[in-house]
Amino acid sequence: MKGLKLRQIRYIFGAFLLVSLLVIGFCKPVRDFLVFPKQVVLFEGQHSQVSSSVPVFQATSTNPAVFTVGDPQQKEALSVNAHESGEAEMVLELAGFPVKKVNVRVLRDFKVLPGGQSIGVKLNTKGVLVVGHHLIQTANGRLSPGETAGIKIGDMITEINGKTIERMSDVAPFIQHSGKTGEPLNIVLLRDSKQIRTKLTPLKAKDEESYRIGLYIRDSAAGIGTMTFIDPESMKYGALGHVISDGDTKKPIQVENGQIVRSTVTSIQRGSNGNPGEKLARFSPDHEIIGNITTNSPFGIFGKLNTNVKNGIMDQALPIALSHQVKEGPAKILTVIEKDKVEEFDVEIVSSIPQKFPATKGMVVKITDKRLLEKTGGIVQGMSGSPIIQGGKLIGAVTHVFVNDPTSGYGVHIEWMLNEAGINIYNQYDHQKKAS
Repeated sequence: MKGLKLRQIRYIFGAFLLVSLLVIGFCKPVRDFLVFPKQVVLFEGQHSQVSSSVPVFQATSTNPAVFTVGDPQQKEALSVNAHESGEAEMVLELAGFPVKKVNVRVLRDFKVLPGGQSIGVKLNTKGVLVVGHHLIQTANGRLSPGETAGIKIGDMITEINGKTIERMSDVAPFIQHSGKTGEPLNIVLLRDSKQIRTKLTPLKAKDEESYRIGLYIRDSAAGIGTMTFIDPESMKYGALGHVISDGDTKKPIQVENGQIVRSTVTSIQRGSNGNPGEKLARFSPDHEIIGNITTNSPFGIFGKLNTNVKNGIMDQALPIALSHQVKEGPAKILTVIEKDKVEEFDVEIVSSIPQKFPATKGMVVKITDKRLLEKTGGIVQGMSGSPIIQGGKLIGAVTHVFVNDPTSGYGVHIEWMLNEAGINIYNQYDHQKKAS
């Protein structure tokens, strides 16, 4: 009997404790405390509302020179006001006792020039790219020596007989010499960043004197896109916002080097559901090289300009917004839809994901500008890289269109493009300290 009462008391106490925890969990101050960020990152001169807490927390800065905290008694949220670059902690206190520390990182004020210009892109591959097999009619039937040697579409031929292969014209002499001597070619391939070695014996086609390897190859690629940003100090740039893939192999092109030139939009194939549109453009007649290409990555193409490039509509450097600072709502894009004139168009940020690590699809963007919709139907090929501006800040670039809804597509956050360009905004204040 006594044991039964004891169990009942434990049961009642446990139920009371559970209900208490649930009630506490639904209490607004507790919810605010649990979701309070561990780190706040912002630029010099910015301020951020970091909590919708009830004024039960007192907050202080361990270094007021870096940042100060607004009075929670006077506002519905804690306001962090950034002053100079550096790191410090915000200490939250409850009834005079410290309960949590938040790292506050203030970055040096950083600005870049927005793009929007239509550019022509010329890429040179690391060797020659295999884009297909073809069968040779021989006395023993139809064969592809390249396919027999295990060479796949998408492979890059980088060496033949110990010699570096840079262009298609480098290959032919080896083929003919091998055919005459009967010695197989020692080939080095690059496949998914791995080196593969194989031997290939060229064959003579029936009723022909020349030897063939049964492969379609290419050593360069060209296309158009849109400039996203330019760093006025280093002249580094970023464009496109996505990787350039080969049209035949659908694989990213491994770039040895490349160039960008000015381009002019001649017409636009309007997009529709299930049929993405396209900007049709031509390279400028003078083919003046305005910059190089050093990187072709999932975040776009990157390199350095050798001349000043202006968009004629927004030629002042703008601050940038980090991924967690991007808000749903109205924004603008800069792009070209006629000749080489950069124009501003209305869009809406439908959703944005605050990303702690680089990722390509950070935003969903919807075209709302009536004139742009009438002209293009929405996002079209060639518009990739168009800078997105919100609240006077560069927040990212348009990257992909939704095939079944050409009015909408994805965008990439600008901080990841800057990082890929070799501009580490998070280390700006560290470099400043070392320099001083």
